[in-house]
Amino acid sequence: MTNLKLEVARWLAPVLAVVLSAPVMAADKGSVHIGLNNWAENIAVSNMWKVLLEERGYDVELTSAGKSVIYSGVATDSIDVGLEVWMPKTDKQFYERYEEDIALQEPWYRGTGLGLVVPAYVDVNSITELNANAEKFEQDGSPGIVGIDPGSALMGLTEDVIEKYDLDLKLIPSSGPGMMSALDRAYNREEPVVVTLWNPHWAFADYDLKYLDDPKNIYGKGENIHWMSRPEFEEEQPKVVTWMNNWEMNDQQVGGLMATIKESDTAEAGARKWIENNRDLVDSWFEG
Repeated sequence: MTNLKLEVARWLAPVLAVVLSAPVMAADKGSVHIGLNNWAENIAVSNMWKVLLEERGYDVELTSAGKSVIYSGVATDSIDVGLEVWMPKTDKQFYERYEEDIALQEPWYRGTGLGLVVPAYVDVNSITELNANAEKFEQDGSPGIVGIDPGSALMGLTEDVIEKYDLDLKLIPSSGPGMMSALDRAYNREEPVVVTLWNPHWAFADYDLKYLDDPKNIYGKGENIHWMSRPEFEEEQPKVVTWMNNWEMNDQQVGGLMATIKESDTAEAGARKWIENNRDLVDSWFEG
């Protein structure tokens, strides 16, 4: 019997060593439903938070939708949080429509930019110069501006720009990826193109680009990107709200996250890789 006990002990020893050395899995803390709009930085930070919260025991669901759908979802409690609220101007139309039914949280990025963008090699520097050079920006047989998702705040502002500058260019709805494909295609051929773009965005690291001056200031000055939640979410998940209100990133950090995702097989894999390389930063959001 003694020999049998010794044999069992020898067999169990390595098994126990593996079990004891394995990371302790966090207990289930509930679920967080994040509304994700198809902008590069939003894809990046939404996947980043998915990884970070799942590491801490939360069940996280990402739902891709347009901005208006995300606002409506948060306001009607079908989505817990949205991570991209540009204030005070760009998202004004959405915020004013739903402000009674959403909780605007702290900004995580300060000093945005958005407007009409051209490659640096294009000899146009202001929106006021577009009409005189309209034929350079032909899209599908007529002068055009390549836009993003119909109904987005940026597209609405660009429609205002076309009206108030009396531009002879049509606005072509597309998507974030579709707009980037058009930019990439023109850039590789060194052809003129004008697109709706914003920062933070990885495009400014990959291409030499410039914003066109907006003397009427229709696009506004630099803004802040906030996140929003259901009003009840703070009571239900106070730790998550505290952590996300501690969250802040600069242009270099957001750009690095987007670049890592762009080079990875999936957005989640890229976010996970970036997190591992920036543990000091992300850990600081969970202090206190």
